[in-house]
Amino acid sequence: MSLAGAAVLALTIAGFTRLPAQVDGDRGIAPLANSSDIQVDGIHVDETAATGADARLKGWKDAEVQAWKKAGGPDMPAESIDAMVSSIVIEKEQVGPHRYIATLGVIFDKAKASQFVGGAGAMPRSAPMLVIPVLIQGGVQQVFEMRGPWQKAWAEFQASASPVDYVRPSGAGGESLILTAGQPSRRSRLWWRTVLGQFHASDVLIPEARLERQWPGGPIKGTFTARYGPDNTFLGTFSLQASSEQALDAMMATAVERTDALYRDALAQGLLKPDATLSAGNTALEAAFAQLRAKLLPGGSAPAVSDASDVPIPPPTIMTEDVSGVPAETINVQFVTPDAAAVDAALSAVRGVSGVDGAATVSLAIGGTSVMRVTVKGGSERLASALRGQGWQVSGSGSTIRISR
Repeated sequence: MSLAGAAVLALTIAGFTRLPAQVDGDRGIAPLANSSDIQVDGIHVDETAATGADARLKGWKDAEVQAWKKAGGPDMPAESIDAMVSSIVIEKEQVGPHRYIATLGVIFDKAKASQFVGGAGAMPRSAPMLVIPVLIQGGVQQVFEMRGPWQKAWAEFQASASPVDYVRPSGAGGESLILTAGQPSRRSRLWWRTVLGQFHASDVLIPEARLERQWPGGPIKGTFTARYGPDNTFLGTFSLQASSEQALDAMMATAVERTDALYRDALAQGLLKPDATLSAGNTALEAAFAQLRAKLLPGGSAPAVSDASDVPIPPPTIMTEDVSGVPAETINVQFVTPDAAAVDAALSAVRGVSGVDGAATVSLAIGGTSVMRVTVKGGSERLASALRGQGWQVSGSGSTIRISR
């Protein structure tokens, strides 16, 4: 091989090694596992002693007492409180020769402490709610495109104490491609059904944070808004301010707690019920078509018209095939999805075929080829024939077919 050829090959290999995949990199932070124990965060201690280790132990004991009071516990000896503590969470600490300064979290064993705080009974919870934390700063919106303080705060939030059942994605793999800052602006119920189905959620919550920096290294103003549902419905808003970048994480943690309070209030008022259009399937749509067909049938009332141009075109006669008794088969349907509208169109077309018992996407690839799994009476040949009648191009046979416009 010539020297020039070797150089070209080396540059080609180096170039490929520098091409990261679209979903590579640190996209988000995995949420903490919900614990049934009672956790109290944000306890500040400042203690001195003969040694740094003694000051640290003294600070931990003080944090336990402070956390117990913050949780609403009755007056008890420090030894009794210590017996109910399962662990200490170190959020931030500085240990000196004689001094200990820290911000701590204290976790109490629920089996021991619930008789005094938190209630002993099971807490009624909402339906599973998908959380899409949208951060706006510097004129740019983000969710999982890169690691941010807002998603981090939601990942570190101990949600077991809340009646709202938060489903918090980490942004790993393809999640960062599906859950973007533009997703809350979509209104398509078919699209939302597909997204929520992948996360086993019933509805969606959109907490939004907008950060404004006064000057580099200076105060940071945060405006936080709680929204929910596929229509991005407004619930409430509030503002906080951090003195510097070092205080940003603490402000975000406080903002998550206040946003959770807004969602709690909405749940208590009955506003966080899952949208019926996200889980009712085609029932509501079929009922509307049934009413429309009843009006168009002979003998039904027809709207009055003023001239010939207003005369409605009669609907085509739809021949339905009797598929009762025909065994159902499960097949995979591949379809090109350049955008969300293509997903809706393909799902609507397949679900509209007589004999289809169910159709749901099992692989979603916007800008590529998606796959849906369809249960249909009569198998792939009957489904392919019906789709061709709707103007679709169908290829393949057996357990897998491909459709396109």
